[in-house]
Amino acid sequence: MSSWLITQLAVHTRRLVSDGFAAAGARGYHYRILAALHEFGPMSQAELGRRCRVDRSDVVTAVNALTEQGFVVRAPDPDHGRRNKVTLTPDGTRQLRAMDRVLDQVQNELLAPLSKEDRQTLTRLLGRVLAHHEPR
Repeated sequence: MSSWLITQLAVHTRRLVSDGFAAAGARGYHYRILAALHEFGPMSQAELGRRCRVDRSDVVTAVNALTEQGFVVRAPDPDHGRRNKVTLTPDGTRQLRAMDRVLDQVQNELLAPLSKEDRQTLTRLLGRVLAHHEPR
């Protein structure tokens, strides 16, 4: 069944990504946060949680780790006294690029048996199924 195959592949994918990110000194939440900041610019931790679909407490933990590593800066939001705004640093952009390379390697390993055209078709079909189930 397709659902079983997708589940099994997800387990394998999660392991490959986790191992690759661990080798780069990072975690999946780190990638989501760095990528969101790169794509959308500085934002509050609450907005990061919504965009990345990460629980608030996990966002705080991840942002703390990323701040300690110099990949993001957290500062008071001048437009909202009780909110912090998180900003990507140049080191954070470099880390994001390193993590992108990890994901490229994972994609190549994961999809090795497929041609370029098959990979594009798979991605298109999975995107269609996911879009159907996304909240509107």
